[in-house]
Amino acid sequence: MSDPALASQPAPFAGFTHRHLLGIEGLVPAEITALLDRSETYVDQNRGADKKRDTLSGRTIVNLFFESSTRTRTSFELAGKRLGADIINMSVSTSSIKKGETLIDTAMTLNAMHPDVLVVRHPDSGAAKLLSDKVNCAVVNGGDGSHEHPTQALLDALTIRRRKGRLSGLIVAICGDISHSRVARSNIHLLTTMGARVRLIAPRTLIPSKIENMGVEVFHDMTVGLKDCDIIMMLRLQTERMQSALFPSIREYFRFFGLDYEKLDAAKPDALIMHPGPMNRGVEIDSLVADDYGRSVIREQVEMGVAVRMAVLEILSANLALPAGRNL
Repeated sequence: MSDPALASQPAPFAGFTHRHLLGIEGLVPAEITALLDRSETYVDQNRGADKKRDTLSGRTIVNLFFESSTRTRTSFELAGKRLGADIINMSVSTSSIKKGETLIDTAMTLNAMHPDVLVVRHPDSGAAKLLSDKVNCAVVNGGDGSHEHPTQALLDALTIRRRKGRLSGLIVAICGDISHSRVARSNIHLLTTMGARVRLIAPRTLIPSKIENMGVEVFHDMTVGLKDCDIIMMLRLQTERMQSALFPSIREYFRFFGLDYEKLDAAKPDALIMHPGPMNRGVEIDSLVADDYGRSVIREQVEMGVAVRMAVLEILSANLALPAGRNL
């Protein structure tokens, strides 16, 4: 017998038939477009007075975050509540994980409670995939190590598409700590798949070797790399992941790789400025540039994050009837 809750779901996402969202790598343009199109429908809803629907009434979403997060966890929580789902936020600091419980044991414990969607953030690459193999529910990767952060790439793409009308043919510069950035990897996969031209700009010590194999151009000079760019994505310096000193000082880093108006002049006059947050003002971006609301879309990114996560939660909840083997 069919589930009436699933039968009532809208179906503009027929082109996305995956049970999980573990990364952007492997998705095709039609699947990315389906996710963005569905996200678009939630933007106006979130701006209206009546923000809540009962689309996921009866569903349970668990946010399992092994790393600190403000934007992502709050965004997923808000997205679930606006769709009418029950939300459980698990704090690792007060869970059995602090008592030595393994990730797999945690997965089995959660699985026994029959959640519908598990959103996980973990410091180790591959943790989300491991969990998806052990649980019966849908799994969303909220960021795993330096591997991927798929919903961040989707919200960035939605922000760009709404402002520029397209992704294909745009020149996008991703600047800063590429080596430790899951955001950079997910954006590289998405933007190149959608036909954008991607440039990476960073010190040699902060760019992985052979990253050109991902279809990107590499620069070590901001002025050269930003020439004629349509989009500038700045990245946070993730000093907590660095095992050694990879640049002389914060002051020198900002001098050569921090975005200020002097460097911004090399980009197109209507180039958009983006940052996944949290920002280190005066390190990777100047405060005046970050707060230039004529060009900065950093706050808009946060807004688009809720819409994207609403779409992802809705789609994956509807896809729970799919075979467990459809992992992406």
